[in-house]
Amino acid sequence: MRLATWNVNSLKVRLPHLLGWLASEQPDVMCLQETKTEDANFPAAELRAAGYEAVFCGQKSYNGVAILARCGLSEVQHGIPHFADDPKRVIGATVSAPSGPLRVISIYAPNGQAVGSEKYVYKLKWYDALATWMKDELARQPRIAMLGDFNVAPEDRDVHNPKRWEGEIHVSEPERAAFRRLLEIGFKDAFRLFDQPEKEFTWWDYRLMAYQRGWGLRIDEILLSTELAVRCAGCRIDRSPRERERPSDHAPVLADLNL
Repeated sequence: MRLATWNVNSLKVRLPHLLGWLASEQPDVMCLQETKTEDANFPAAELRAAGYEAVFCGQKSYNGVAILARCGLSEVQHGIPHFADDPKRVIGATVSAPSGPLRVISIYAPNGQAVGSEKYVYKLKWYDALATWMKDELARQPRIAMLGDFNVAPEDRDVHNPKRWEGEIHVSEPERAAFRRLLEIGFKDAFRLFDQPEKEFTWWDYRLMAYQRGWGLRIDEILLSTELAVRCAGCRIDRSPRERERPSDHAPVLADLNL
């Protein structure tokens, strides 16, 4: 079973890219972030024609998350329960797998703006609420996959120039500690389950020719509960969509599970 995630940075703009990528990579489940699309305009018909059902929650110009699946989607959850966050950052659903139901969560974590800002403080509170929720969820259902843009580069090897980024947003120690808590409660970073090439990133700023210079961060991740992690056969980043005309600033991440 193939899981994938992609911050498309406007579904309206990137829909042709997405449809082409779905046709070539054939994921069974696809999580999207920054769809920036109101629900009334979500391209459900086009995706259905491509073989995918969808659940989504979006708004114009900002945020927006979705889950696409070849099989049925049920038990849809919008937002983090009991937390006053914009629900257009998180959506969860149960999908069918050969070995039983799988809970999938599409995540678009707050950016945080700048270390010490109000948005930064909010980001840490958001992460705390996410970890609390996921800890409770794992006690109920051990097969959970969280996919998305976590807006944290977990380690220095996930940063093109750690010295230059030291203490900055996405790499500050409080943010990394918040991300590590997700691992401590029972998730594994699928990408780091395997030997990977150096300088593998998922996001490059549009400015300063960052992609061409290799100035990236790995902030898009697939986190698997322990029960799923032992079934993971591989995980990779596909940079090819970042090289297309008018690309998203993010690249997709894929993981294959033996389910």
